Amino acid sequence: MDEILLDVEEKMEGAVEYLRKEFRGLRTGRASGALVEHIKVEYYGSPTDLRQLATISAPEANLIIIKPFDPSGLKDIERAIQASNLGITPGTDGKVIRLVVPPLSIERRNQLAGQVKKMAEATRVAIRNARRDGNKDAEKKQKASELTEDEAKKGKDDIQKLTDQYEKNVTELVDAKTREIQES
Repeated sequence: MDEILLDVEEKMEGAVEYLRKEFRGLRTGRASGALVEHIKVEYYGSPTDLRQLATISAPEANLIIIKPFDPSGLKDIERAIQASNLGITPGTDGKVIRLVVPPLSIERRNQLAGQVKKMAEATRVAIRNARRDGNKDAEKKQKASELTEDEAKKGKDDIQKLTDQYEKNVTELVDAKTREIQES
């Protein structure tokens, strides 16, 4: 049963971690390097994360500065930013790229809050799927006489506790991100 619980918890943790990563890439009206660091840049024929090609900083609340390690990659980085769906037009002086993050309109804030809720629901579904798989595994082991009925019941209760805990984590993440979107 410990093996099943460990597997279930690993899947749930993975789902929550994925949500955290997705939230970092959401624009909130406040400049953050996390907004652009995962943009894929076509660099010498292979897609590479922007953070591997440049220094990314946010010296002001509405400005991101990207300084490529290799100045010849400036145009590729600029193209990748324009191709991403950030809605920010890059400005360059030949050495660095400046991204001015405009303040969000009320309707855009509401749109982003809706997007946050959709992402959270997808994560909750992944958590529930992990619960379902764990419960099925416990039932199989019980039918194969590897677990007693009491062990399987306790295991299912533990899986439910994990599910509740991870769904609570998702709710906290959503609340924090929604607040951040509405405040900025």
